[in-house]
Amino acid sequence: MKLTHYKNLRLKLIAITLAVSIGPLILLGTAIYYQFGKLYQERIEDQIRTLARTQSNAVDVFLRERTTILAMIVETQSFETLNNPENLSKLFWQINQRAEGLGLVDLGVIDKEGNQLAYAGPYNLQGLNYYQQPWFDEVLRRGQFISNVFMGFRQVPHVIIAVKGVTGNNSWILRATIDSEILNRLVRSAQVGTSGDAFIVNRDGVFQTSPRFKGVILGQSKIETQRFGEGTTVIETREDSGDIRYIGGAWLKDREWMLVISQIAGQEHGWMGNARNTEIMIIATGCVVILFAIVLISNTLVRHLEQADREMNELNSQLIQQDKLAALGKMAAGIAHEINNPLAVIGEKAGWMEDLLAEEEFQNSENYKEFAASIGKIEEHVDRARKITHNMLGFARRMEPRLDDVEINHVLDQTIEMLSNHARINDIEIVKHYTDRLPIIASDQSQLQQVFLNLINNAIDAIGSDGTIDVSTGMEKEYIRISIHDNGPGIPEAIQKKIFDPFFTTKHNGKGTGLGLSISYTIIEKMGGQISIDSHEDQGTTFVVLLPLVLPEKK
Repeated sequence: MKLTHYKNLRLKLIAITLAVSIGPLILLGTAIYYQFGKLYQERIEDQIRTLARTQSNAVDVFLRERTTILAMIVETQSFETLNNPENLSKLFWQINQRAEGLGLVDLGVIDKEGNQLAYAGPYNLQGLNYYQQPWFDEVLRRGQFISNVFMGFRQVPHVIIAVKGVTGNNSWILRATIDSEILNRLVRSAQVGTSGDAFIVNRDGVFQTSPRFKGVILGQSKIETQRFGEGTTVIETREDSGDIRYIGGAWLKDREWMLVISQIAGQEHGWMGNARNTEIMIIATGCVVILFAIVLISNTLVRHLEQADREMNELNSQLIQQDKLAALGKMAAGIAHEINNPLAVIGEKAGWMEDLLAEEEFQNSENYKEFAASIGKIEEHVDRARKITHNMLGFARRMEPRLDDVEINHVLDQTIEMLSNHARINDIEIVKHYTDRLPIIASDQSQLQQVFLNLINNAIDAIGSDGTIDVSTGMEKEYIRISIHDNGPGIPEAIQKKIFDPFFTTKHNGKGTGLGLSISYTIIEKMGGQISIDSHEDQGTTFVVLLPLVLPEKK
């Protein structure tokens, strides 16, 4: 139940702290991210719009220059001169030599009936009739015309520029073919990044130059030209992969063609994209650090609360145990008193029977020896019961010392006898090394017995099973020295200073009150003695009690 309570408390602390600390940060980061995204989108659109407008102007200039050159030829050269194949070939050669990169594939002179009168170029087009070609009427009607890409007689996609000339009442046409590769290169120079594309479509969405990815020249594109208004327009579409593609279109050639620039968002790694990514990384890192700190602090706080709760529970358990011990002491005193009365009667009656056996008539009885042995057993067990009740009364006495004539070795024997059964069950041997003829001192036997009982009992608990306890006595200056050594695991140095503190225990919860050594220390201190500990891990523990040499006559 408490584990669930602390778990819920930990989660609530983390949730509330996260909401207070990370919430505003995420809100701010979202706003900044949105603004960066908006600026990033506007920058891409501006870039595409500018690129489309610039490149469409370049294509318009490209076409206009070549139209102007043909118009100048028509104005400066007579029909008779141009109608001569040799003159036309010479002029075509001179134009390509002096205007490198002009991109004219061939030249042709066509009369008003559509017959090609003269031709200069790599194709065999001499004598063909163009009267049925869609562009023929447009040239005669407009005076100048730039066609869409078409196949024509040569069955190769190409664009022609044609200019009408008039000599008297006779109309004729000077026609030139544009090198489609030069036009493609000019358009493709506007491509940006690995996903960028640039191409030209006509009003019907038919490719006039080769796209970079999907589609072929003269193939139908998916561009809806009616969505693009005057000037330069940028629209947003979504790819099958989920990427956003921006498409910019700029009209050219009197709105017959449209230059298209497309770019997937994110492929252009400009300063805006880098700034946005940096902002995201900083906020994400900040959130992770805050989350780690919140979890750490919350766990630490809850652990302290759990520790305080455990200590409080242990303190309550120890107080309850102390009350139990006090009640047990009173009960032991009452039981010992109640038992002593029938023991006295039994002892008295056993003595009376023993006196009767001394008479002559009983001594001649056949069962005399059995009567004597039984009476002896009764007296022996009465003495044993008296010792037990005496020890119980001694243990239950008050803490204030009452001076008796005490023989230390004898008190130790009594204590060891009380614990002998407990030690034997755990395969622990208690070895005695007493100094003979120790002085009898004035002290409180019952309280000394309580001290020795605590120390030897702690030694048994420390060993657990299969060990040895060495109890020795001797003299040390003006003190009687009692040493109790066990070969248990020892006490860590870090907690040896706390060993005599009230309620401090190394035993499991419920198995120790932490009062035994504290009470023992208080008892010895009131007697004017000293108690100390010498312990090393894996080498056992030794408790040394020094009792002042107070002779009975001085008590």
